[in-house]
Amino acid sequence: MKLWSDSWTNGDRIPVRYAAGRPDGAGGATFSDNLNPHLAWSDLPAGTQSMVLICHDFDVPSQADGVNVSGREIAADLPRVDFFHWVLVDLPPAPTVIAEGEFSRGFTPRGKPGPAAHGGVRQGLNDYTQWFAGHPQMAGRYFGYDGPFPPWNDSLVHHYVFTLYAVALPRLPVEGTFTGAEVRQALAGRVLGEATFSGTYTLNARLLASEI
Repeated sequence: MKLWSDSWTNGDRIPVRYAAGRPDGAGGATFSDNLNPHLAWSDLPAGTQSMVLICHDFDVPSQADGVNVSGREIAADLPRVDFFHWVLVDLPPAPTVIAEGEFSRGFTPRGKPGPAAHGGVRQGLNDYTQWFAGHPQMAGRYFGYDGPFPPWNDSLVHHYVFTLYAVALPRLPVEGTFTGAEVRQALAGRVLGEATFSGTYTLNARLLASEI
């Protein structure tokens, strides 16, 4: 089973147009194009009836009190947790491609609608739902793809992993509004195969300058 993309090379830095956030030129960040990347797959296991796609960042700080605070950096050794950026279920095995921008073009305050998407696909809540929960202008239910927007003061470059699962059911047994954690639980014992594709991203001005 294989998963790849024409949007960037596996393991490389994610181009800014696929991120939810971009540098603002003043050391902070602002919203970006937030396009979902192109993804394609092949060599699915026999018996595959549907696909599940999960994108998560495993480098998110476990404490939010130091996030985006001017004059300080988040320590690289701070414990990290998962942050789900995209949860997609009931994806048909064919056609074997997701087009760039097919599910997301731009960042939508209060979130894009869901869970229903085109072609019978369903999208779960991503973790911007929790992140913006206390924000008067941004609070809402964030379905579908919303890309990288790591803290601009994080000393750690973040890693984003797209995992595609081949499933032995036409419809995953999650109902209503669901999360990435709930989809992972529902996948137990039902996965015929999986493949990953990844990229990195940072908004830290110091780290970006070192890449030039």
